[in-house]
Amino acid sequence: MASAPIVVHPPSPSGGRRVTVRQGGILGLAHRDADVIEFLRRAGLPDAEALLDDPHWVEWRGGSAHEYEAA
Repeated sequence: MASAPIVVHPPSPSGGRRVTVRQGGILGLAHRDADVIEFLRRAGLPDAEALLDDPHWVEWRGGSAHEYEAA
């Protein structure tokens, strides 16, 4: 199975998570789910909120999904 096209990377030590898209590079630094949703909408995904927990679209790496502060 191919990896999801959107990756939410592990939380950075200063907070926030980098969000990337497989074909287009960095979308931005998210500090909450609303940021990820906005990045996905800007990338042309109109039903972005429903995609956050869909592993076919979004892969959460390192740390728990929906958590943006480093441990």
